Amino acid sequence: MGSPKSGGAKEDTDVDIVGISAYTEGERVFAYHGPRIYESKVQKVEMRKVDNTEEKRYFVHYLGWNKNWDEWVGPERLLKFTEENKKLQEDLKLKQQGTDKNPKSGRSSHMKPKSSADAKMDKEDTRNYVGKGKKRKSDFSIEEKDTISNEKLVKIQIPSTLKKQLVDDWEFVVQLGKLVKLPRSPCVDDIMKRYLDYKLKKEGMIGESVGEILKGLRCYFDKALPVMLLYKMERQQYQEAIKDDVSPSSVYGAEHLLRLFVKLPELLSYANIEEEASTRLHTKLIDLLKFLQKNQSTFFLSAYDNPKGGVAEGSGKDGLEGDDN
Repeated sequence: MGSPKSGGAKEDTDVDIVGISAYTEGERVFAYHGPRIYESKVQKVEMRKVDNTEEKRYFVHYLGWNKNWDEWVGPERLLKFTEENKKLQEDLKLKQQGTDKNPKSGRSSHMKPKSSADAKMDKEDTRNYVGKGKKRKSDFSIEEKDTISNEKLVKIQIPSTLKKQLVDDWEFVVQLGKLVKLPRSPCVDDIMKRYLDYKLKKEGMIGESVGEILKGLRCYFDKALPVMLLYKMERQQYQEAIKDDVSPSSVYGAEHLLRLFVKLPELLSYANIEEEASTRLHTKLIDLLKFLQKNQSTFFLSAYDNPKGGVAEGSGKDGLEGDDN
């Protein structure tokens, strides 16, 4: 699964953070399949059951391909049919052609599809997102790639109240033109510390794996925020807030951390995680989400600011002592 730029909220964001993008039957689109993007057509739009949750799905036909390739996909796999996305399609095609050969083996290296976000990450960090797979000829089977991608996907079920939080977040920024006031308190670092304190009080000790997972999550957040987790109108604010050696996790809060959970399955698909470790990781991530849900009124803002400092209508206390709303 790639990290496509969003088509549904094209004017406001580069990625579909909350899965609200709307596509219609008969619409010509671009669709991710494996590491590339293909011209496609939306043939059906339905609400379908995914992991016991009703979600919008699109039945697409890949133009120029046999109808046997037709499939149901989520909005994260689709892009609007624009010149910008056509260029992205061409760039990914050239990039894939350049990486099809593994210098060490001389054969095709089975790579996870890379997103525009991954391309901007440091080479060392990018390698951590690349899954090892079977070597094969460069004339790849996109069906095989997609199947392996789904098998490696760490599915994270976000609680319904936090899904509503994501929708509210999207409406504040995209529809109302508001921004989260920075710096946030508690910030992501503070939330993770509180989670550790919570686990210590509840269980009497903190497992080493919990600390490692939080450390890795913080790293993912700092790397992913500027390239995957911001709406377009939030970028200037980011440039002003994050300077020198300041880490995003010390400035941004729960609102943007929750956006990361939407993108985590995609990011983790690049990591070479064993099944047993993946199961443990999934359990820990769900527990952290429950912690966010339990403290939702404290960690999340109920109102965002105008870019010039005004407060959004419907402002209310977010329940956090000392927070500047």
